[in-house]
Amino acid sequence: MTTSDPNTQKQARTTFFGLDIPFLDHLGVVPESAENGKVRISYVVKPEHTNSFHVAQGGVIMTLLDFAMGAAARTASNHQLGAITIDMTTSFLRPSLGKIVVEGTLLKAGKSINYCEAVAFNEAGEITAKASGTFVLRR
Repeated sequence: MTTSDPNTQKQARTTFFGLDIPFLDHLGVVPESAENGKVRISYVVKPEHTNSFHVAQGGVIMTLLDFAMGAAARTASNHQLGAITIDMTTSFLRPSLGKIVVEGTLLKAGKSINYCEAVAFNEAGEITAKASGTFVLRR
């Protein structure tokens, strides 16, 4: 009999630009690039992450946008710790299906507060969602 006890089985985990983020690893997020205030990640919508309309649940998309912005905030100063979301505004423009690419951008880095935006694109290159947010780098 085989057990799937997580304490006895070590699985390779993805690191997200230097951070271990189990939730993003669980979702299957792929970190692609992060430098000079710009971040790119991707994710393929899984059936278990969809809503009653069979498209990506909004919270999943918000997670991707939030992470991309926080990671973009970290790149400006090569900050090794995480970024903490102060606020985030999200707009959904169309359903998210298939492979989703999210690009996060640092708009302004302050002494303690960073302003960012992120955009999610579908496989056709159409914007499915966008967000803006304010972040503080963890001390």
